[in-house]
Amino acid sequence: MSFAKLDELGRKLEALEHALAILGADEATHMAVGGGEKRAEAMAALAGMHHARATAPEIADWIEAAENEALDEEQQVALREFRRHYTNLTCLPVEFVERQTTTRLRCEQLWRDLRAKNDWSGFLPALEGVVALVREEAAMRAEVLHLDPYDALMEQFDPGHRAADITPVFAELKAFLRGFVPQALAVQEERLAKTPLRPLSGTYPVERQRELGLAMMAAVGFDLTRGSLSVSHHPFCGGVPTDVRITTRYRTTEFLSALMGVLHETGHAMYEQNLPQKWAHWPLGKARGMAMHESQSLFVEKQLGRNPAFWDWALPLVEQHLGEKWSKADILPHVHHVARGLIRVDADEVTYPLHVILRYELEQELVAGRLSVSDLPEAWDAKMRDTLGLSTIDTPQDGPMQDVHWPSGAFGYFPSYTLGAMMAAQQWAAIIRLNPGIDGDIAKGRFDMVTDWRHDNIWSLASSRSTPEIMKLATGETLNARYFTGHLTQRYGA
Repeated sequence: MSFAKLDELGRKLEALEHALAILGADEATHMAVGGGEKRAEAMAALAGMHHARATAPEIADWIEAAENEALDEEQQVALREFRRHYTNLTCLPVEFVERQTTTRLRCEQLWRDLRAKNDWSGFLPALEGVVALVREEAAMRAEVLHLDPYDALMEQFDPGHRAADITPVFAELKAFLRGFVPQALAVQEERLAKTPLRPLSGTYPVERQRELGLAMMAAVGFDLTRGSLSVSHHPFCGGVPTDVRITTRYRTTEFLSALMGVLHETGHAMYEQNLPQKWAHWPLGKARGMAMHESQSLFVEKQLGRNPAFWDWALPLVEQHLGEKWSKADILPHVHHVARGLIRVDADEVTYPLHVILRYELEQELVAGRLSVSDLPEAWDAKMRDTLGLSTIDTPQDGPMQDVHWPSGAFGYFPSYTLGAMMAAQQWAAIIRLNPGIDGDIAKGRFDMVTDWRHDNIWSLASSRSTPEIMKLATGETLNARYFTGHLTQRYGA
């Protein structure tokens, strides 16, 4: 049977994906700097092997033959998703994949060193190399998929989402936030005038912060027997569902940024850990795109971690691990602090979408060739001044060198963050309709109902349906931005 051949192929591909994922996680966390060149060569060779095997011409014959076999409904869905995945893979030749993997890895390794030095001129040639390959990739994908080049890149992260649909939603959100950010800041200033902010002590050893993070990870549902927590230059969730590698970065002067990073990546990890194992070696069993993935991470960070009820339960843990006693009135102004800042990963949930929209707009210009990489610092600075009134012209480390995404070639990813935030707010609203008293459970550290809902409505479906279909099944409607703006207004408005 051809379906059986595809099943066997899937297991071999999964093994290569496993090796690449673990090598990649290790490269970003534990590998010595001197190992970079050989690691890039090894991963490029493995990526080439995977791509060659996954795009073999006979696979097209197997797919066609399997479509005429007696398959049950689930197998038919699996085959449909396999065909979509195969079509996307066959857009790129093996030689290109190997060359792109090496270029991306070397650029990312250079970025880690040069970002700390604010060395844009040293970094520029490497990023230009990545962008040149991204444009080449976009053109090849666009031709096969019959999509605009940027949409063809976005398809790799979020199947079905198109810039024509996203741009007006982002434009509306940007207009809302331009009015709402000053309002939220004014409300915050008024509250702080009545009750001054209690400062953090500024003495938070990394190991104690790590133990606090692990305790919260376990409490919200992370399986510590199938995952771990490490340190990296940029928080991420990597590895494989049976061995999820999540990371954060720590500051000893405060603990909330690292903790929120842990909660965010825990949301990603729980999605991976709870995907259907039966289909783990098929595209069907993978997560349904990065917008859905970000909705799961942002759900844990924002809907849970920044929920006032969460801190009824969390504050005793903070005292146990960090040795400081806080009241909710003390901690919430820190948890809900709104500020115009330069750094996306440190941004509050009110200003965060503006950081994402800035990148979304710029990367479309880069992919289309309307913006050169050398002009990126000026373009970034202009948009940052326009949206948040801040300048990065003298600090490219806080501008176009800020994120790992572009050095690693992940163009088309950024929209997922804000789409995910909207989706998370809509999912939370659906949970509240089912259980209006859910905050009472959270205040007692009971996350089972939330976890069960997410498992049944999101995780277990994996890639069996499109993102809009999953959202409609889970919440009763496709994506609606009003839940997100309503969430912000309720939490941060007057």
